[in-house]
Amino acid sequence: MSIENKFEPEITAFYCIYCGYMAADSAGALNVQYPANVKFVRMPCTGKTDVRYILESFEQGADAVYIVACPIGNCHHVRGNERGLARLKHARKILEEIGLEGERLGIFFMSGSQGQTFAAAAHTMTERTRKLGPNPLRAAPYAVESTDMGLDEDVGFRGRRGACLLYTSDAADDTQFVVL
Repeated sequence: MSIENKFEPEITAFYCIYCGYMAADSAGALNVQYPANVKFVRMPCTGKTDVRYILESFEQGADAVYIVACPIGNCHHVRGNERGLARLKHARKILEEIGLEGERLGIFFMSGSQGQTFAAAAHTMTERTRKLGPNPLRAAPYAVESTDMGLDEDVGFRGRRGACLLYTSDAADDTQFVVL
């Protein structure tokens, strides 16, 4: 068995409480199987999926991130899914600037009754991520300056391990992203 076959990606999926949640519920009610490696984050609307949330998912070690949104033109918050798509495109551009593949980020539009489509989205992202391999940020160690504060125990870490992205911008509007 090759190393590629042993790699099981960690994926974060953001979905809205309307169509996304209902599609997940439909998949469960129909006993539709989808990969267990997908961790779901429920949002009030996919328009509330901030670029920061997407980038932090990668920083914390997610190999891929995707959004499950209402169908275009049928959002419960009028244009939330369109805002979510615009934010995803912006996040994809940032990922490509720091050297991560934009294919690690996806969006799927579906209604609440599409449990099969919900499961297919999870399978699609899992297979796509297996081909891309592990998140290179996850392998990068933290650059932490050692300070002795007189603490006897290490502070526990909550979340996935990974690297940190540092966002800098100067007055000339020259934006840079640095992987720590």
